[in-house]
Amino acid sequence: MQLSDLKNITSDYKSTDEMPVMFIGHGNPMNGISDNAFTRALGQMGKNVSRRPTAILVISAHWLTRGTHVLVSPYPPTIHDFGGFPEALYAVQYPAPGSPELARETKNLITSVNVVEDEKWGLDHGAWTVLRHMYPNADIPVFQLSIDFYQSPEYHFKLAAELKALRKKGVLIIGSGNIVHNLRQVVFADNAKPYDWAIAFDQTVKEKLSEHAFHDLVNYQQLGKEAMLSIPTNDHYLPMIYTLGLVNKGEDIQFTYEEIQNGSISMRCFQTL
Repeated sequence: MQLSDLKNITSDYKSTDEMPVMFIGHGNPMNGISDNAFTRALGQMGKNVSRRPTAILVISAHWLTRGTHVLVSPYPPTIHDFGGFPEALYAVQYPAPGSPELARETKNLITSVNVVEDEKWGLDHGAWTVLRHMYPNADIPVFQLSIDFYQSPEYHFKLAAELKALRKKGVLIIGSGNIVHNLRQVVFADNAKPYDWAIAFDQTVKEKLSEHAFHDLVNYQQLGKEAMLSIPTNDHYLPMIYTLGLVNKGEDIQFTYEEIQNGSISMRCFQTL
């Protein structure tokens, strides 16, 4: 495809006032079929977006690759990337169309690395368990960008900034992971008491977000013992780093949900205003 062809394809996507950028703490896959305070909040988040998105780009903790990939499938399948859950969860489909044109525009926006076009991935549970509550009709095109798990948080923060132009084309960009995500210490009970360290680190992140102290969050290893307990591996933390890289200078952040589930999983969600 020539650049002139790309320009003709994407010219139909008129520039708009910037769409918000969101971070969603998606938590347990069962949230995909649950009716609880978190899933009801997701529904409200979808309703609160001031205009219907042209498309939705999800950067999920569950698509980890070597190198950066973008999903160009016109009909992405629903991926049930988990085990040991009730059959009702595996029966769920989220048949949203893809957006090959915007996926390829995303690839061309990223000039710091070569982005690989991927037709085989689909919508993993970091995407569909969230979107089926936000946009239950599955009628908005969705595509995903993978996370190169071999790169540093600073790398992802800088790469995300290359995607800002999508916000002016009606694309709602969602980072989907969890700020606190320690499965080694998870408690499988609905009324599990949050660990003190989980509460403390979640609060630290909230304060840093409010202060726009993003580089402190990128360099989370320097935030102490609570950070290390909260982020034993950073796969679920990196989607938040993408969200931060997309925030404009001086842009306000609104916290849209706050809870610690299962003792060691922060469900905190936030978005730009």
